[in-house]
Amino acid sequence: MIYFDNSATTLMKPEGVAKAVSFAISHYGNAGRSFHEAMLDAGRAVYLARAEVAKLIGLDNPLHIAFTSSATESLNLVIESLIRKDDAVITTVLEHNSVLRPLYRTGCDLSFINCDDKGYLDLSNLSDLLKPNTKCLIATHGSNVTGVVTDWEPLKAFCQDHGLIFILDASQTMGNTLVSSDMADVICFTGHKGLFGPQGTGGIIARDDLGFSVVKTGGTGINTFDHSQGTVMPDVFEAGTPNSHGLAGLRKGVEFINEIGIAKIREKEMALVRQFCQVLKDLPNLHFYGDPTSPRNLAVVSLNIAGKNSQEIATALWEGYEIATRPGGHCAPLLHQRFGTMEQGILRFSFSYFNTEEEIKVGIQALSAIAQEAEV
Repeated sequence: MIYFDNSATTLMKPEGVAKAVSFAISHYGNAGRSFHEAMLDAGRAVYLARAEVAKLIGLDNPLHIAFTSSATESLNLVIESLIRKDDAVITTVLEHNSVLRPLYRTGCDLSFINCDDKGYLDLSNLSDLLKPNTKCLIATHGSNVTGVVTDWEPLKAFCQDHGLIFILDASQTMGNTLVSSDMADVICFTGHKGLFGPQGTGGIIARDDLGFSVVKTGGTGINTFDHSQGTVMPDVFEAGTPNSHGLAGLRKGVEFINEIGIAKIREKEMALVRQFCQVLKDLPNLHFYGDPTSPRNLAVVSLNIAGKNSQEIATALWEGYEIATRPGGHCAPLLHQRFGTMEQGILRFSFSYFNTEEEIKVGIQALSAIAQEAEV
């Protein structure tokens, strides 16, 4: 199998990830619940995972990272904790349903930043979206459809100027491009994509002074006789047994990134994108979305073949060549409405540091053959 679906989850991971998870399952107890060796090892694994993620993003205090099961859970927790029905929120048409659906559920007043034909945000009318009760601006750092990376700096400046909380969804960018802890007030991330961790890992990076309310409560191993959950990071978002098994693997994934360096990872991934696009850009019936060869964006190439549904192309790639890709709507309905691809969908190729030039060559040959067949 040739795996080009890394924006969904990275399949090929550093060797140490699986080894760490396997060891943890056989050796770790319940972190923070006693003082025996198995418990202490579990607690140490959780803390070391925090420290490794903190190192990646330049965060001084690892305790400002709360671990969750996914970016979806992170975004749900943050949105439910901060936003009420009488609040107004600014977000974008690039967002995944893990942002949109929690926002819709709050009943808050939503305004949307639109994008241009390549998927870059159009900030020309940003000030017009501001209302007296606007509380937050929520934006993806990288589109899971096109790989376009959001220019976060003007969004952060706008939020600072108007006293808004800036929430950044870094699901697609953590591990794939530079993410630093000072980019936003809150950063939500997942562990199983660019960070090379296991599924079931994710997190929230945030300060303590944002007024989080507790929405998930239960056992924490401390303050047993208190009636309510703590309201500081990370306790405000962490209740129940921490996933020390998964976090042991996440630590190894992030450790690999810290050792290799984001710059080297990006250099290889973007070289694969350029190789892929160099040949395919000349095929007459291929339409590309986003700006795939831009050095600022992610290692994603999204396209369609004229007259073909994206599901058909993905099926042909899998059945004929065992190439794994992602067709369809990508849980990003507003961007597909913007592009007019609700019916056709879009076929996404997403590359990883562990993909090879030989795999790219096979992908080019396969897609070229399918495109030529469509012309007949």
